[in-house]
Amino acid sequence: MSTACHGDAGDDLNKSTLHLKPNHLGEALGARLHKARVLFLPLAFASALAVFTLFPLVQQNMKTLAAFVGASAALCLWCLFLFLQARRTGRTLAVEIQLKPQHYLQACAQTAFLIYWGWYWPPAYSWLPFMLAQLLFAYAFDLLLNWSRRDTAALGFGQFPIVISINLFLWFKPDWFVLQFGLLALGLIAKEFLRWNKDGRASHIFNPSSFPLAVFSVVLLATGTTGITWGQEIATTQFYPPHIYLFLFLAGIPGQFFFGVTSMTMSAVLTTFVFGRVYFAVTGIYFFYDSFIPISVFLGMHLLFTDPATAPRTELGRILYGIFYGLSTVALYQWLGGMGLPTFYDKLLQVPVMNLSVRGVDRLARSRFLQRFDPAALGRSLVPRTRNLAYISIWALAFAGLSLTQSVGDDHPGQWLPFWTHACDEGRAYACPYLADMEVTLCNRGSGWACNEAGLMHIALSRSGEDRRRLNPTGALEVFRRGCDLSVEAACQNLTTLAAGQQNFVSGKPVLQDYPILLRGSKGEVEEREPAALLALACRQGWPDACSSVAQDQK
Repeated sequence: MSTACHGDAGDDLNKSTLHLKPNHLGEALGARLHKARVLFLPLAFASALAVFTLFPLVQQNMKTLAAFVGASAALCLWCLFLFLQARRTGRTLAVEIQLKPQHYLQACAQTAFLIYWGWYWPPAYSWLPFMLAQLLFAYAFDLLLNWSRRDTAALGFGQFPIVISINLFLWFKPDWFVLQFGLLALGLIAKEFLRWNKDGRASHIFNPSSFPLAVFSVVLLATGTTGITWGQEIATTQFYPPHIYLFLFLAGIPGQFFFGVTSMTMSAVLTTFVFGRVYFAVTGIYFFYDSFIPISVFLGMHLLFTDPATAPRTELGRILYGIFYGLSTVALYQWLGGMGLPTFYDKLLQVPVMNLSVRGVDRLARSRFLQRFDPAALGRSLVPRTRNLAYISIWALAFAGLSLTQSVGDDHPGQWLPFWTHACDEGRAYACPYLADMEVTLCNRGSGWACNEAGLMHIALSRSGEDRRRLNPTGALEVFRRGCDLSVEAACQNLTTLAAGQQNFVSGKPVLQDYPILLRGSKGEVEEREPAALLALACRQGWPDACSSVAQDQK
């Protein structure tokens, strides 16, 4: 592949000599690159991408291998086409070094989150080589796309936040890895072609990571093919690291300070939280079930929709923009859940529509009626950085309040079984079906007690007619059998009772071996194994039998 790309270029590549417009670090780079031939840059990226085909992690799946071979070959042919065109027309291709803070600061925040997440969910680290391959593809594709339209291409860190942001929300499984390259290509094409004039400045309309995420999400939903991605696993496991909300809050501060996007994040978070509080007050359960704001949504509020280039320019407009994101997330979650579709798309689908609205949002914010409410009027005497710091201080106080009340954090009660058992007993809407789903999940993780309880809940819901499409006695047979295989006497007895068509089903109590599974909630595995520590943790979560055992031990 590499040989075909190089061809017999020879000295003819002088037609594409590097022209630098240095700035800061660009001056240092210029001393080394002034004799380079610019088409060797994308060629080098494409060749490095081709090297991945030699590695077992790519070779072990023929479709993944084909994706790498195809992407590398396409980029090399594109290089050859541009070389021949430059040779024929006399074009002089150039590179302009652009090192923009919004690119590398965003990339640093995203990378920090990725590293922290991967420490507690190792598959994220296993994915890193594939992210590196995507980065090579993005650099080569972007350079070639630029030169296909003009003589000068930008080179900097712009591809980093695009690649990392996409990979924080959606991965395609090995058989479909070629679509991962498609995500990047679509985002870069949209950035190049879909542009408008915003406040006198030419700018891309769509966030180049959120646009392809939304488009692909629509296709996946429409075709019912979410299973070819790891999207649900990503959204679930991002809650595994301890104090992850605090980590994201801290990771977002540099970007908020330098680019003034605090008002967007803060208004989105507080809007979603207020809705969740009202919903809980009315229904007695949590809208997002195990949290007021799911961690993947919290991530989107910090590192997805806050791109300053595709956001409103007015301060009030940014606040409205954040409110719209929070409310749209709530609406999408409700719609997706009601349709029986995966709900993790709730923070992805709306961003391109919001990008299209930014000029209208700014006009609305500048209207005579709303202009009087513009908070920017209070800070016009402050320099931008001081004003940004003031917003960060307000946001820090709000976040501290949310954390102290467990509205965000590791100990939200909605992730634990006792809360939903109590809510089901009280007849709260949606509580019993959700409890049944939780028990099935815990059964699949190896809790025999949960298997027996899941079977009983299946039967109860079937009798009541609630959620009949998903839960029925036939489903109970499977979980009773699994509970019996795990040596739970009650499950074996209920399996026999169900097979005989009788009705005298029995419940049981969790044993010590169940607690490491039952107590993990939405987090990763529970590390405690000492009986006293497990019982104390179970008591704090609301397990009455555990509290009785703790009280007896203390006597």
